[in-house]
Amino acid sequence: MKFTVAIDGPAAAGKGTISKAVAAHFGFAHLDTGLLYRAVGARVAEGEDPVSAARTLKGDDLARSDLRTQAVADAASTVATNQQVRQALVEFQRGFAANEGGAVLDGRDIGTVICPDADAKLFVTARAEVRAERRWKELQAAGMEAEFDTVLAEVEARDARDAGRKDAPMRQAADAVLLDTSDLTIDEAIARAVAAIETAGGRAGG
Repeated sequence: MKFTVAIDGPAAAGKGTISKAVAAHFGFAHLDTGLLYRAVGARVAEGEDPVSAARTLKGDDLARSDLRTQAVADAASTVATNQQVRQALVEFQRGFAANEGGAVLDGRDIGTVICPDADAKLFVTARAEVRAERRWKELQAAGMEAEFDTVLAEVEARDARDAGRKDAPMRQAADAVLLDTSDLTIDEAIARAVAAIETAGGRAGG
């Protein structure tokens, strides 16, 4: 059975946590598409050509232990502006979405560009101040110094870049269910996501 779930939204909205939980609930494979750019960035940092790295990306590359470092994040931000890299990763993502047994993909443009015909689509968001506070607390927990106002400015700047870029901008698909997690617990957000996907599954089955 093929059933594709597309989950989009801005940084720190909770889409990663929700996507993992949804995939576990339904027994679907899960792909954090942001890791693709980090994996390419990590290989580029080691001297590889960006386009070649993107075209030869393997599942093992996504399991590297260094993908969450700042150095890799910086490299990923750079390679993400390369149109040839983006096109190569589009093919990777679409191949993953076609997996038998179901697939959940989360990112910025899954429901609009990567999988416009996905069986279920969610757009997970939250107020900028709420997302900034989540990120700020994560940084504090990791022992990193950060001012809340600085984190908020970074979140808002990232939103503007993601929504304003010419190639595959972040936006809610017309047929996506909006899930605002601002005032929800993690469990409540996951429950609503599962319910929305079950409803979509009923429509698809009917």
